[in-house]
Amino acid sequence: MKIDVKYGKDGAQTVDIPEKNFIGTFYPNEVECGDPDEVIGASIDDPIGYDSLEAYLEGGKDIVFIVNDGTRPTPTAKVLDALSKRMDLRKARYLIATGTHRDMTSEEYSFVFGSHYEALKDRIFCHDAKKSECINLGTSKNGTPMEVNRMAVEADRLVIITSVEPHYFAGYTGGRKSFLPGVASYRTVEANHRLAMSMEAQSLVLEGNPVHEDMMDALEVIKDKSIFSIQMVLDRHHRIYRVASGKLNPAFEQAVSWANEVFSVPIPEKADMVISVAPYPMDVDLYQSQKALDNGKWALKEGGRILMVSKCREGIGSATFLTQLSSSNDPKQVLENIKKEYKLGYHKAAKMAEIATWATICAVTDLDPEILRKANITPYPTVADAVADMLRVNPDARIIILMEGSVTIPKLQ
Repeated sequence: MKIDVKYGKDGAQTVDIPEKNFIGTFYPNEVECGDPDEVIGASIDDPIGYDSLEAYLEGGKDIVFIVNDGTRPTPTAKVLDALSKRMDLRKARYLIATGTHRDMTSEEYSFVFGSHYEALKDRIFCHDAKKSECINLGTSKNGTPMEVNRMAVEADRLVIITSVEPHYFAGYTGGRKSFLPGVASYRTVEANHRLAMSMEAQSLVLEGNPVHEDMMDALEVIKDKSIFSIQMVLDRHHRIYRVASGKLNPAFEQAVSWANEVFSVPIPEKADMVISVAPYPMDVDLYQSQKALDNGKWALKEGGRILMVSKCREGIGSATFLTQLSSSNDPKQVLENIKKEYKLGYHKAAKMAEIATWATICAVTDLDPEILRKANITPYPTVADAVADMLRVNPDARIIILMEGSVTIPKLQ
């Protein structure tokens, strides 16, 4: 069976997998989507816990919107289209929740703000975890210093625009994540992400997940501040499926239930080889593309091979992350090294090393193959080469493709 595997923004690689070896290609579940403007508008006009957006904004002298950066598929521009019919967008300022990511490119600014960019560009501020002024709001139960961007803390009206999908250690994106890591200091993000080393920090898990609990603590310290959120759940085509608006936590809980309808995908059996694709824009670098590996592991047999397919357009993404991955050719030793001293990014290396203790990690990328080899990842020039090599080793190997591996959570039926 010939299959086109996504590669980069518009590219694809063709692979031919014999019928007897092929389990199937799996995507997030198909769901019915309505007109985006109507879906967003209906949610904004009937928010959870508020009379209306207009009533919430009334009297606001410092209105701040927190929006996701361009590495997320969140269709912020469509929300701004709907909001522009309900308010003057220039009455607000816009804070980009980059977490510890870099500033956005001009292409990403255009993607996030759409047709509104030119009119709003002097109202847009990009959070810098190392340089932005942050206010210390106390300490979480886990000892994380809660340092949040002053602009968000001092706003008298705060609106969050985000999207909710599974996240490999926070359980889900969205909601509280706009604050931590979104607009938190580097020190705060580093302390929070250290908790990702816990085995309880997994996709789809909220209860008992220390990372999620730490993020909720970040909200607890600003509990006197009312927040209006607009939280979208997208389908596999990045169309808007559902929108939960209103108070942050109740809207997040509603969005999580809808996200499960889309992203929790049943599979008939585990595979000897999982091909997990990091689709654009989540293929920005190796650091971000790791999510495709972490999701793909749930469909893989012990001792199998997992192939990450990602262009890695901007390279590695984190020197510290790569240094740890390359610290030993024994994944168990990599894990031991990480336990000795934690720095931001090490959690990614730990999650990858954990997989490498029981499976073989392979990759098709634009990265230097030697860099991958040193990081205990077997490079292949094409998906077809990787599959051919697998079938040489095991002619009866069963193969699954997760075409959007960064957001697909396979669940054994």
